[in-house]
Amino acid sequence: MEKYSQFRDRGSGISPFIPSTTPTSTLSTLVHGALFLFRLPFFLSYSAFFFLVLDHLPKFLIPQVARKLLLWTLLGIPGIWWVDLQLDGVKRGSLSQQPSSRFPGNARRSVIAAQFTSPIDALYLAAIFDPIFTISYPNTRKVQRISLLRAIFLALSPPVLSPPPPSSLTTLRALVEKYPHRVIAVFPEMSTTNGKGILPFSPSLVSAPADAHIFPVSMRYTPPDITTPVPGSYGSFLWNLLSRPTHLIRVRIAEGVTNRSAAATNGDTLAHDIIAGGGGDEINDARLTPEEQALLDKVAEALARLARNKRVGLTLRDKTAFIEAWSKGKK
Repeated sequence: MEKYSQFRDRGSGISPFIPSTTPTSTLSTLVHGALFLFRLPFFLSYSAFFFLVLDHLPKFLIPQVARKLLLWTLLGIPGIWWVDLQLDGVKRGSLSQQPSSRFPGNARRSVIAAQFTSPIDALYLAAIFDPIFTISYPNTRKVQRISLLRAIFLALSPPVLSPPPPSSLTTLRALVEKYPHRVIAVFPEMSTTNGKGILPFSPSLVSAPADAHIFPVSMRYTPPDITTPVPGSYGSFLWNLLSRPTHLIRVRIAEGVTNRSAAATNGDTLAHDIIAGGGGDEINDARLTPEEQALLDKVAEALARLARNKRVGLTLRDKTAFIEAWSKGKK
């Protein structure tokens, strides 16, 4: 992979866009192939039935508990049964002793800032928190609300360097005010990595209200080859997902932080933001105050600590250039 050395972070030497691989033998490949062929029709048919039929039924027919059970069934088909969940700074076995506010969803007005590495990220978050998913973009504080299915495919899509028209955008503050009892999920890195580094953040998190708790959430996978740093890798993702007997997810949740810079927002601006579904010029402006930059740095450092990796300086433009180089190298 020396030819991709220009896409290493200069400070740490980390290559966050190189796909992870797991060594296999001929015998294990045959076993994995048989398991893949057995699981594939169940996985595809169940996924199609859920997203084309069940996901569109009203809530009185599919309540939240039933929806989560259906999603856990979908996770169970490829063998995702083992989840190692820990709260940052909490000893094992003492989760029940922690206040409920340490967990997203129990704290009113919760925002999840999740590490973005795999389509399984959105599926797991939906099975646990049933959040409202959003897309963040560079150079804007606004986000776009999306469905669970689109959040899954977002992990297999190329980076988007410019946001859609303003009419389809909103802010975290508007979403939190409209859905105070729902968790809002944000992927501030805006695009996937192989889990070895944290990309620079979108400024979208600074549009969260001052009374919202922002929870950094890291998800790491064993084996790590179900991460999808290269877009369009549908075949390899399905192979790695369905051919392994089991997968382990290590989930780490840091203590929630608040956006102190939003405390100065006056009521008139907040009312305009809710009515318009977006925000005024101060929300569109990507220039950050020292307090806002400190919030992004705090969340990014927490994610890096939880994931046991480092922050990198590579941007979405670097990833776009890497994808072009990777595609040429595969021809």
